[in-house]
Formats: sequence, structure tokens, C-alpha cells
Amino acid sequence: MVEDVNTSNGVIDTNRTWGSSIYVDGIEYATSLFWQSLQNQENPQPEVIESSQGVLEGADLFCIKKGKTPQFGICVSSDGYKQSEYVGAVTIATALADQPSFVAVFKVNNGWWYVCVRDDVILANGDMLYLSEEDAKKQFMSMLMVPDWRLKIAPPEWGIEDTLYPDIADLMQRGNRVKLQKINTKGKTFYLIAGAVAFVALFVVYKLFMMLFEAPPAPVVVPIQPKVIKQAEVPPEPKPWENLPLQNVYMQRCHDATLELVKIMPPGWKIGGIDCNIGGASTSWSRVIGRISIIDQALTASGVNFSARSISGDGNTAMAAVSLGSIDTEASEPTKSMVDLKNNLNDFFQSIGQDVTLTDYTYTSPQQNVYRSVKFKFTSGYNPRIWSGLLTKFSGLEMNSIKYNPETGVWDYEGAIYAL
Repeated sequence: MVEDVNTSNGVIDTNRTWGSSIYVDGIEYATSLFWQSLQNQENPQPEVIESSQGVLEGADLFCIKKGKTPQFGICVSSDGYKQSEYVGAVTIATALADQPSFVAVFKVNNGWWYVCVRDDVILANGDMLYLSEEDAKKQFMSMLMVPDWRLKIAPPEWGIEDTLYPDIADLMQRGNRVKLQKINTKGKTFYLIAGAVAFVALFVVYKLFMMLFEAPPAPVVVPIQPKVIKQAEVPPEPKPWENLPLQNVYMQRCHDATLELVKIMPPGWKIGGIDCNIGGASTSWSRVIGRISIIDQALTASGVNFSARSISGDGNTAMAAVSLGSIDTEASEPTKSMVDLKNNLNDFFQSIGQDVTLTDYTYTSPQQNVYRSVKFKFTSGYNPRIWSGLLTKFSGLEMNSIKYNPETGVWDYEGAIYAL
């Protein structure tokens, strides 16, 4: 039996699109945690504290998922989470331990709970209680592009082939139960405060000591200022990060536009790779045994509002493009040096087991201002909506290109993050 979630404790944003907990058979389970790999099961606090101060700033509760691939999940109590609350993703993952890779959506009274486990690892955004059925279904459908799922679970009314729908109450009874714990930062805070106090005390002693040996002040000589001819002022040069498109909106619209294009599958025609940048998403179809009338009818019947479409002169290739629409801009200033930024990026990608290529880049503007950035490139089976929530945590982010291969279900990402 699934009951309504109780969100009476704490102040919760009623405009958000996700929920923090569900009830199953009278037991409350926390959902929508952010998951990361755990290196040291014996002493997890350092890793948990680091993530609470970087990856999910402000997180104050965590739990541990043990096993051959240990992980920890973190969350913020002000979002409605409570200490000693059971964690749903651990229970469902252990209940389905014989299915190391599964993607699931369970319909509950307060939303649609999406859970995604790959090779016994709960994905970073693989535990989400969506309040909108449309959002949950989009996320589920995007993950179906990834091959080799051992088990696919979806509500029967969705009518998706090869999916099952076991009873969630039975599954939750079979799984292990772990509770949310308080992140203990007292020890670290004590040493930081003690260090700061010691530094201030030493500085005061040093200043008092130096005052004993200071020479009397020299007389002030005011020089005659030379006459300066005022030159025409050059307007300040806009910095490249001062007018960036909202990167989370850009990535989400790339994902949606890609799905619109990939669903067009005219008989006798083969779709190619889909490229997306700030200008829009585009792809082409090559003729195998089909005719022009088939591809033309498929594009028209798709209902997609194309920004451009054409058929080659020899009738063997068709092209179509979809605009991303107008995207608001923002200033996203860099916050880290090149060295610190590269270390942070390498550590971040290592924590989630993702290979990445990083390259230093320096640009000198016409006004001789030097701008630095770290370019990144990686390939992933996870879609832009998943990566959006992860990459936009880095200030100064600029995505340059997102590509999707319909044959392999793999995405290629290229971008840069500006540095100080």
C-alpha cells in the first residue's frame, strides 16, 4: 500500500518539480538523494563532508550503501529530509540485487519515483521522485536509449514493450533498510576556528614587535603633478563569461530537440548522428531503399516545427534542423585558477567513474586581455538532462557541442569552464 507523503516538517519549496519522500506500507522512505561512489567504507566522513561542501553544497544528511560497489547519498534537511528516515533507493536496489542493471518508474500517490541502477551503482541522478508524470516518462524513455538493461519497470498504462511492474510494497519488504545520518563537521570546524584564532594572535604579536623598531615617519614631499593630456576613453571590453546562455536550459533543450529528431524513422531511410549547439539541433537521413515521398511524408507527419529542412539534388539525403528557441543569458564568473579548476574537474569525474579529456586554453583579446579556460570532452551513455545538474555546478561553464549517435545510444559532450 502506498500512502501520501507528509511534508509538514520544514519549509519546502512548493514550486519545485520533485519530492523528497514517499510512504510504502506505513513506512516513510527518503527519495531524490544525490549519489556518489565511496572509497573508504571504514571512514566515510571525509568524502561525505567534501561532497557536502562542493558537489551538493549545504548537504547535512547522508547514508551509506554497502556492497561490492559502496556508495553514499547526500541531501539537505531543509528540503524535507529527516534524520533516521529510511532511504528508498538502497532498499529497492538491494531488493533487486539479482538485477545489477535496471531502470524503473513506480507510480506512487504523490508522484512517480524514478530509480536507475547500472552495474550495481545508483546513478548520480538515478533516484528522483518526479511530481509530473511527463517528466518521469521523459527521463525513463531517455534511459531506454542505453542498451543492456536487465530489467525495465514502468506503469502498465504507459504501454512500453518489455517492461514489468512488480508490486513496490513486496520489493520494499525484501530490501535492506538504512537510515539518514547527520554529517559530522564539528571536528573540522573546530580545527578551522582554532587555526584562524592562532593566526590572528601571531599577527597581533608580530605587529606589536615591529612597532618597537619602527623609524620616525619621513617628511611628506608633495611632487608637482605634470600636466596630463586626457586621452579618449576606450569602452571596457565585455568578458566572455558575462553574457552566457543559461547552460541548464541549453542542455535540456538539446536533449528535447534530439528526442524529437530521433523518433522520425521513415521506412527505407537511415538516420545519422544528431548535432546540437546553441543554434539548434540538426541531423540527416540517408536513403537505403526508400523514396523521397516517404521521407517527405515522415517529416511532415512528425509534427515537429523544423527551422529548416531539405532534400539533396540526387534524392539520397534529407536534412532537418530544430531551433532551441530564445534562451536567457547570465553572467557566470570564474571562481578558480587553472590548476585548482583542473584538480576539481578531475576529482569530480573520478568520483562518478567518468573518463574525461581536459585541455588548457588561453585566449588574448584585441584589447590584450588574457582569458583562460579548461576545455573538456567526454563520451557518456547519459543524456544532457542528467549532466545538466552536474556540470552547471561549475561557475563559468560554456557548453559548445552535444552530439548523439542513435545507433549506439552514446552522447559526446564538449565545452569549457573559464578560470581566473
